[in-house]
Amino acid sequence: MSIDLQNEYGHVTITNEVISTIAGGAAVECYGIVGMASKKQLRDGLAEILKKENFSKGVVVRQEEDQLHIDMYIIVSYGTKISEIAHNVQNQVKYTLNKTIGLSVDSVNIYIQGVRVINS
Repeated sequence: MSIDLQNEYGHVTITNEVISTIAGGAAVECYGIVGMASKKQLRDGLAEILKKENFSKGVVVRQEEDQLHIDMYIIVSYGTKISEIAHNVQNQVKYTLNKTIGLSVDSVNIYIQGVRVINS
């Protein structure tokens, strides 16, 4: 699926993969995020950190009627407050998608796939 935007300059089609890549990039910039994890690895018990070009595997974009919902699968850093990290990611993703593409997101659901100790 994709989102179609019409403005005075013409017609723009934005695919869900583009939305998920922008959302994943915004999420990994937040403090306490180690990286993105694949949604499908939940049943395997392994949380593999995704590289930049695979952020779309860790983000699910759903469109229900005129509403846009985003599910994000992330790995957080050990010793951080998970509720604060999730709240910051939600705000950052909503802000970034609104400023970059002009989309208003109705919900950003965060799924913690793992906790990692970061060696400094």
